Amino acid sequence: MQRSKHTYYLIAASTALGLVLSGCGGESDATGSGDGDGGEGTAGGGEEITLSVATFNEFGYEDLLTEYEDANPGVTVKHVKADTADNARAALRNSLGANSGAADIEAIEVDWVTEFKQYPDKFVDLSSPDVEGRWLDWKTEAVTLEDGTLMGYGTDIGPEAVCYRADLFEEAGLPTDREEVAELLGESWEDYFGVGKEFVAASDAAWYDSAGALWQGMINQVDYAYEDADDEIVALENAEVRALYDQVLAASVDDELSAGLGQWSADWASAFQGDEFATMLCPGWMLGVIEGNAAGVEGWDIANVFPGGGGNWGGSYLTVPAQGENIEEAKKLAAWLTAPEQQIKAFEAKGTFPSQVEALESDVLLSSTNAFFNDAPTGQILAERAEAVTMMPHKGPRYFEINTALQDAITRVDVDGTDDPDSSWDKFAAAVEALG
Repeated sequence: MQRSKHTYYLIAASTALGLVLSGCGGESDATGSGDGDGGEGTAGGGEEITLSVATFNEFGYEDLLTEYEDANPGVTVKHVKADTADNARAALRNSLGANSGAADIEAIEVDWVTEFKQYPDKFVDLSSPDVEGRWLDWKTEAVTLEDGTLMGYGTDIGPEAVCYRADLFEEAGLPTDREEVAELLGESWEDYFGVGKEFVAASDAAWYDSAGALWQGMINQVDYAYEDADDEIVALENAEVRALYDQVLAASVDDELSAGLGQWSADWASAFQGDEFATMLCPGWMLGVIEGNAAGVEGWDIANVFPGGGGNWGGSYLTVPAQGENIEEAKKLAAWLTAPEQQIKAFEAKGTFPSQVEALESDVLLSSTNAFFNDAPTGQILAERAEAVTMMPHKGPRYFEINTALQDAITRVDVDGTDDPDSSWDKFAAAVEALG
């Protein structure tokens, strides 16, 4: 799930870490064995073991891990939850480089996949007949290597809708019914920004939380945004990238539609308790984040619409690092956590939208409502939003670094106010050129 305010890593440091990773591999069995069926029973030969599961943000696993412990006597599960996705990524890189310190199960976000696919010997092959066909094809293909190795088990996907404060809409004279809101916002970014201008003219609140957040939605609709099919960097030559950059900053700064908040910052989190913004892009996993930050605040709802027609923001995988001491038990737990039944429970707990085919057809999912979002039929809405996704953008090995640099460029303008769009773009260009 792409859920952090990125911090740009200097290319020298990234290269050094890459050399460390490639230089110390091959000492552990990267294939493992067993079918990873996740069935009930005691650990191994009856001995007591502790399994660690490293995640970030909201996966909806808290109750599930307790359930697994209850069903598997002798197994204790330790949940290691990073405060941001960036910190989780950095910790995993360090652990893989040192060949020590990784959790038994490590969650990785979709934007990191290509980066970590460069070190297949660091991860256990999770392929098994028992899990074939479990996930949407594109979800599995992203973590399948050329030799058929399956590097991760899919957790959630991020079909996007728009979440909004119906009370602020009403105060500004806009419709509040979710179907009317969906029609009002249309299916283009121009429509979305146009309604935003009407809103800010009649309200003291901003239209949306963060230009950086909007960027994630916009760039995920662009295939080959930063790298071409051969993974050559084309970010600076791609006119669409610059056009979208100019568009989001013009709306955010010139038209004053943005609240100017750095997503995932303390200021951003506390803003949910006030009336600082009216809308935000809303992949399924964001529902739990909003509810947690906006506890006690009434008025949130969700509309079955997304600018540009459809988009997927984020989604993650569970991997099993090869350095672990309890690989077979880790595979069992990872398979169990990503089974359709458990993904439905995770959705009910935190709104993480399942990537499993069987789960997507579940009556429980399709009939699911969310009380915090005015009893919205969130299961049906997000299922329809998932159907609207027509492509998954190409993300090469430098995607994360380039997108982080672009996010930093937007932040300098929208949040920090230290640069204008042109000067900040020049800094972005220098960062990209330094990648070689």
